[in-house]
Amino acid sequence: MELAGTHVRLVEVTQAHVVPLRRIVCTPEVALRWGVREPPPDWPYDDASVTPFAILVDGAVAGMIQYGEEDDPMYRHASIDIFLDPEFHGDGLGRDAVRTLSRYLFRVRDHHRIVIDPAADNLPAIRCYTAVGFRPVGVMRRYERNAHEDGWHDGLLMDLLAEELPDY
Repeated sequence: MELAGTHVRLVEVTQAHVVPLRRIVCTPEVALRWGVREPPPDWPYDDASVTPFAILVDGAVAGMIQYGEEDDPMYRHASIDIFLDPEFHGDGLGRDAVRTLSRYLFRVRDHHRIVIDPAADNLPAIRCYTAVGFRPVGVMRRYERNAHEDGWHDGLLMDLLAEELPDY
């Protein structure tokens, strides 16, 4: 499967993407947020609850975006996680990838709501998600382990409803 954005293509992760993704997730900037020092041998296939996509820019692997789904009818929604190679930070590619996957989750997977949960101090990520249309819901205190597992940090829960996505 392939999803086309304005500047990115999202393709399901294959073995051809694993080496560049492992390099990217271990860069200091990404590892700080994803808490990965050395990915497990079966990463990024180690979590059956998510569907990972490689983010491609002009054919090059620029990062990964994945979604998970809560299928309980009372709480049905999707969630998104993303990382980009630091060399692609600040170019709007994260917005394009999040917008592209959000459209797919609304139009094809029939979700009405998507959540994302950046660290509360990750201002570039929060600006990216806000630009797509996500809104802050609240701060989750001591939500996630620090990258070096020496404590906890707060997370910001954000959500987006289908009708709030521009061009939905």
